[in-house]
Amino acid sequence: MSQVPPLPDVLWSGLTHPGRVRPNNEDVFLALALDAREVRFLGKTGRAPLAASDFVFAVCDGMGGAKSGEFASRIAVDRITRLLPAALSRNTRTAPVDFSAVLGELVAAIHRDLLRLGYSYEECAGMGTTLTLAWVRQDRLHFAHVGDCRLYHLPAGGPLVQLSHDHSYPGWLRQQGRLNEREARTHPRRNALNQALGASNQFVDPQLGELAHRPGDRFLICSDGVIDGLWDNRLEELLGTDPEPNDPRSRAHRIVDEAVAASGRDNATAVVFESAAP
Repeated sequence: MSQVPPLPDVLWSGLTHPGRVRPNNEDVFLALALDAREVRFLGKTGRAPLAASDFVFAVCDGMGGAKSGEFASRIAVDRITRLLPAALSRNTRTAPVDFSAVLGELVAAIHRDLLRLGYSYEECAGMGTTLTLAWVRQDRLHFAHVGDCRLYHLPAGGPLVQLSHDHSYPGWLRQQGRLNEREARTHPRRNALNQALGASNQFVDPQLGELAHRPGDRFLICSDGVIDGLWDNRLEELLGTDPEPNDPRSRAHRIVDEAVAASGRDNATAVVFESAAP
């Protein structure tokens, strides 16, 4: 009788940095272990078996006057930790989980909450946030995305693939093959989002997707402060190579450090996770 291979582990690291210009950090990252009964916050680095629970990783980049952008991104993280376990529990009681429906419901709920606060309090008017979230299960990854943070996939054999689409005009042009990476980075409308949670947008249409993962696959979620400092080919190098033996920094730490050194004009956040043989 053939032996069933053991389920993989998930390894992760995360770091956020305010950059060298802005006085506060409107980026937030999240790392959770999740099942239908509870949610557990994870540290900045770690390793755990996928057989025991699901894992959720997310990056939010807030926007708005004063500190309302920071408030918006933290509200989004709070809603994820409260709403996702409840949605998972509700779905598993009745039928197999429809992950696109659960994630779409989550995004809509966050959007409604931010709009309500923006309409109710003058200091919150217009505040909003991006959201890029990955839900890692035993053999599949489900994701939801709104805005211009990014989700990348580096398969075991390469090359690096950007899974998320930037919700901006240059992002749309690049998706259509009408701009290359250099042209998109210098486009005059590169910072003007056409979708964000809250931010007085009446509707959002999140990008929802899924794919299989296998041991050796690596993923990166990062804010636009990282993209401002690092080109895709450098991100692929940093994801694909192991740290030097005398370098104690995690992969996320190395990515953020290099992005801030190269640019630093914006907050920079990275979460790196991978599927690994136990």
